[in-house]
Amino acid sequence: MKNFIIVLTFLVIGVNVNSQESNELSIGDEVSHFSAFDDRGNVWKSSDLNSDFLVVYFYPAAMTGGCTKQACAYRDDKTSLDELGASVVAVSGDEVKNLKIFKESYQLNFPLLSDNEGNISKLFGVPTNIGGSITREINGENFLLNRGITAPRWTFVLDKNRKIIYKNC
Repeated sequence: MKNFIIVLTFLVIGVNVNSQESNELSIGDEVSHFSAFDDRGNVWKSSDLNSDFLVVYFYPAAMTGGCTKQACAYRDDKTSLDELGASVVAVSGDEVKNLKIFKESYQLNFPLLSDNEGNISKLFGVPTNIGGSITREINGENFLLNRGITAPRWTFVLDKNRKIIYKNC
């Protein structure tokens, strides 16, 4: 467990944000099952996972500097996370098409979930703001990337029973 927290600490590129939400979850709280559309347009369900740990990290927007660095850090350390029995899932307010572009552009090796309406954010007590749009040029083509909500960079680690054992916000 200690090694897992040490590895996770090196992976988290944190921005401290103070929550104004009253439903914010704490260490020891159990998280209900959740689902969302993933980067392939399929429904991803937390209830389908059988890993010892689940890292759920929220990030503001795909294809932006800090969010890309964070995603690539998880991508690059997948072997260590696998050895610890940890699965990773990333959550943002981006539309599915943004997530597909983000995943393909940076060869991300874990699911990206679209929380366009903020339902998963609300479940975890992560505060949200109104989304927005950015334009990015990818392989010579311009893409307008929309997101319904913007969440801060928060990370949760859940154990096999889906209780929060680590939280960074």
